[in-house]
Amino acid sequence: MKIGMTLPLMEPGIDGEGLERWARAVDQGPYSSLCFGERMAFDNPEVIALAGACAAWTSRVRLVTTVIVAQLHDPVLLAKSLATVDQLSRGRLTVGLGVGGRVEDYVAAGVDPKTRTHRDLARRVDVMKRVWAREKVVDTIEPVGPRPVQAGGPELLIGAQGPKAIRAAAPWADGISGFSFNLDLKEAERSNDQVRTAWREAGRPAPRLTTAFWFALGDGARAQVTRHLRHYFNWIEPAALEAMLPHTGFAGSDADLKRVLRQFADLGTDEVQLIPTSDDLTQLARVAEIVV
Repeated sequence: MKIGMTLPLMEPGIDGEGLERWARAVDQGPYSSLCFGERMAFDNPEVIALAGACAAWTSRVRLVTTVIVAQLHDPVLLAKSLATVDQLSRGRLTVGLGVGGRVEDYVAAGVDPKTRTHRDLARRVDVMKRVWAREKVVDTIEPVGPRPVQAGGPELLIGAQGPKAIRAAAPWADGISGFSFNLDLKEAERSNDQVRTAWREAGRPAPRLTTAFWFALGDGARAQVTRHLRHYFNWIEPAALEAMLPHTGFAGSDADLKRVLRQFADLGTDEVQLIPTSDDLTQLARVAEIVV
């Protein structure tokens, strides 16, 4: 099983210099991917601009969006932007897509929240794939380019939870960009089985299975996770947030994290993408010692 690392882009005060340090450290470490997601109504970098910077800052790791909310973007422009990143990274881009969990992001982008459906997502993916195939999807003299380095376009993962959303994505996605809130291994196993079944029933090749979770290591780990989640989950009702804080994410020792990663590997997970709850580079170095 491979181990990816997410940029601490949701940390308060993180700047371009800090993100570059993290990106270069991940690229030089034992990690398989450098991950970053999208929010609109939040104090975080815009995802396409960040992807372009990460393509310049790195030369080895895959760049993984976890996830882009497709409805916040025009599909033709999004296809062009992602093809550009694929070129800049020399074919190292994997695109996670989803419908998002926050209506306020749609409002901030001036998008109708009624489009927040997996049917609309599939329609947009179809447009993007046609752009990458050099079809003329709009009335222009030439098709919209550039052509992606990866034939047919970047690998596409779906950020979906639940059997209905998983089945809806099986016809077009190459795998799943999963998430584990409380490291429930039985739930992770059930989700992996649902994905495999949906892909098989859709006549698709075996899906790529990835998942992610927040983490902190060492003394004060749970306090670190709690601080981060209170900042990140600014849209959740306070009582509900306080109830989930003691059980969300990983907080423990290096040995405990190594054991948890081994358990996910035993479930057939292809990659775990860890999400830091601090921009302290020592946490990155500690994980590197675990996964070497």
